[in-house]
Amino acid sequence: MESSERTSTIVERLRLAERVTVAELAEATGCSEMTIRRDLDQLAEQGVLRRVRGGAVSFLRGHSAPFPLRERDEVAVKQRLAAAVDELITDCESVILDSGTTTLEVARRLAHRRLTAIPLDLHAANALSNVPQVDLLLPGGRTKPGELSFTGHLAEASLRALRVDTTVLGVCGLSAKHGLTAHDLEEVPVKQAAVDAAQRVVAVCHGAKFARTGLGLVCPVTDLDVVVTDASAPEEARAELAAAGVEVRVV
Repeated sequence: MESSERTSTIVERLRLAERVTVAELAEATGCSEMTIRRDLDQLAEQGVLRRVRGGAVSFLRGHSAPFPLRERDEVAVKQRLAAAVDELITDCESVILDSGTTTLEVARRLAHRRLTAIPLDLHAANALSNVPQVDLLLPGGRTKPGELSFTGHLAEASLRALRVDTTVLGVCGLSAKHGLTAHDLEEVPVKQAAVDAAQRVVAVCHGAKFARTGLGLVCPVTDLDVVVTDASAPEEARAELAAAGVEVRVV
């Protein structure tokens, strides 16, 4: 098992269990315990877990993994999702781009387009900077370390002063029952302002997000116009979204 796949397996175990052991991770990945210990040490440095004798204690339950770790996960899927979102956007639109690793891929994809872009984190802002055809607007506010997402009253107030064509939302959790949710409560009011500012709301996510629910409610699914996801999204979840009047695009 390659390093990135092994890390994804370990992180998924950490989402589900408060504590994991080196032995069970070695069995799950087919790797040596020495390799697993090295992986756990690296993840501890990134703030994903706390090392204990024989294993680790998770910091991920109810929280997102650090940005650099998420950015390396499912890159090919995120690129396909970004290409599908690109097809939904027309030239000269004004677009709010949510914070997150999937929406960062969307920003990279949109960098060739003639747009007004309002990114909600500095990662996407950097991807769109120095691009002559993109009119880049930054909402301001505080930025969270690592995530570099804009939070606070200044960011929210800036978005509430705008009316844009499209908002592209990232997803921590999504279901017809619980709506679109986020792990970080500080980001929720900013995302809600982005939803309120848009004529059209597009959510983009890997199918695994349908099995998760974040702590903070961003909006019910009835506030979404389109959901762009991949084939791993459960058929039942897609049907429930469609029944709620949401267009579902699978790539």
